[in-house]
Amino acid sequence: MNSSATGSKNRLYDQLASSLNRLNGSISTTADLTALLQADLHALRIFATLDAAKLMTVGSKLNTEHEENDASQTK
Repeated sequence: MNSSATGSKNRLYDQLASSLNRLNGSISTTADLTALLQADLHALRIFATLDAAKLMTVGSKLNTEHEENDASQTK
């Protein structure tokens, strides 16, 4: 193989190595962002559960008050 072809091959391997390094960095960043997204989704589930519990508590109190009002009006 002549030196021109060898130099070209080495240049292409260097470009490939550089591209793979950038890809590795992108994959690492994506993994970090995915972990943050999972934590955010978990927090969102917790807040949604708390809000649902609050809503059910308020609904239960309103139903109880409504039933008490109905009972007092029928007496």
